[in-house]
Amino acid sequence: DDWLAHKPREPSPSQCCGSGCKPCIYDAYEKELAQWERAKAKQDKSLLMEKKEQSSNSELNPDTFTAFSVSSVEQLTEDTYQYKFELPGNSSLRLSLGQHIVLRESVHRLGHWEEGLLPLSSLRRTAEGYFEVLMKHGELLMLASGTGLAPMLPILQSITDDEEDETFVTLVGCFPTFDKIYVKPLLQDLARYWNIRIFYVLSQETSLEKLPWSYQENTYTGRLNEGLMKTILNSCRRRPFVLICGSSSFNEDMSRYLRAAGVEENSWFVF
Repeated sequence: DDWLAHKPREPSPSQCCGSGCKPCIYDAYEKELAQWERAKAKQDKSLLMEKKEQSSNSELNPDTFTAFSVSSVEQLTEDTYQYKFELPGNSSLRLSLGQHIVLRESVHRLGHWEEGLLPLSSLRRTAEGYFEVLMKHGELLMLASGTGLAPMLPILQSITDDEEDETFVTLVGCFPTFDKIYVKPLLQDLARYWNIRIFYVLSQETSLEKLPWSYQENTYTGRLNEGLMKTILNSCRRRPFVLICGSSSFNEDMSRYLRAAGVEENSWFVF
């Protein structure tokens, strides 16, 4: 039982975005499991300390999860919280442009650690000695262009995987043509959930007649402009928190449209 308490937990299918990440979350799990099996075979728990030593480094390791302590929590809106995590000394995460992080919480209960993927996390700021993350429940509007869809998928899947999570999500995926839409089967499966809406905006399509009938009702031709943005915002049950990911020009356009629609800047996040 003591060894089982140290055994890494296998990720659930919803924790993998299916985008072919290198390394994948399953790669990290397999590495941790192999380390645990070696330690258990030799009955030497000191071999598990390698993971803890790595967690003290300021640079993130893509193969393992790294432990950080929460130094403060600030409520920004009714359902948005900003978590501040400590970093040793004046170090920083050293993330490159376009990189993102996956968070996993560990809670100590009844003598053992329980872990789970956080329902939604967006890196807000990284600086010397700390980094900040937004946590959001309620209603979300996701604006993704092309491969900007990638960071949205783990968030969507974590919401649908949790039966108690009632976050309402509207995803707007912007692509040149219907053939360029990524992971169509996964998106169609997600759209079947009561709290998930998915719209497509196809900039190079001129007609919806050639599209499958199941896509015609929730697809727009042309570009996601200021007018369409207002239409989508008005279709939300209440003013949502917005996540944006795409090219620099796409991100700038979306931010400008949100300002024009009266959305406050602390109510959106750009990946």
